[in-house]
Amino acid sequence: TNFTITSPANAVIGRYNLTLQVTSGNKIFSRFLGQFVLLFNPWCPADAVYMANENEKQEYVLNENGIIFVGNAKYIEARGWYYGQFQDHLLNICLTMLDLSLYYRQDAAMDVSRRGDPKYVGRVISSMINGNDNDNGVLLGKWQGSFHSHENPSRWDGSVVILQKWRQDNYKPVQYGQCWVFAGVMCTVLRCLGIPTRLVSNFNSAHDVDRNLSIDKYYDTSGKSLNIGKDSTWDYHVWNESWFVRPDLGTAYNGWQVLDATPQEQSK
Repeated sequence: TNFTITSPANAVIGRYNLTLQVTSGNKIFSRFLGQFVLLFNPWCPADAVYMANENEKQEYVLNENGIIFVGNAKYIEARGWYYGQFQDHLLNICLTMLDLSLYYRQDAAMDVSRRGDPKYVGRVISSMINGNDNDNGVLLGKWQGSFHSHENPSRWDGSVVILQKWRQDNYKPVQYGQCWVFAGVMCTVLRCLGIPTRLVSNFNSAHDVDRNLSIDKYYDTSGKSLNIGKDSTWDYHVWNESWFVRPDLGTAYNGWQVLDATPQEQSK
């Protein structure tokens, strides 16, 4: 006898046990058949991450190599980056990442029940790429001082070695990351889980800490700059965009969604 099993397009992603149960009269026979992993599926029209354009799927889901633009507006540098989302053990590392999150530890049943929603999974992964919440995050950020005791962020050229080191060090944050490293690793994890993802570089990037959507500078009456504002403008910043629908906001907001794993201001 042949059986066909079809999962709902909005099914929860992750590891599943497959068991065959046969009832005959008052007897029940049960047999474990194995495990399988369910992921988001950009090829499935009913999936929240469905992407119609085949070339875009090749680039934003299947491509294991990319370029990250860094530097400043006048001297833009292109860095090669190896995402390696299909390499050995990467899927297990990415699924374990979900189970290490504070979301899962605080309410496992609620967390798992929401793993069919790419919006929710994106938020969890975003928080797990950095180690700022004492949540076993992947990378610790550092922007000044000496890097001699650990890896200088500019030395990384791919995600696989970072994620493998994170696992080998018993999920202790790898030192150190900066924005393009956080974005590169998050792209790997989201593509691995089936969510189309890309990197975005922005030059002369405004960093507004008080949510008034302006960069504030303060001067005394003689025109001397006062060092009292925390707003700043960075040479560049790199973050991610992932492709999925937004039933919570309406169809006008379907498409590329911003996710930023670099730890800056705490969000809700």
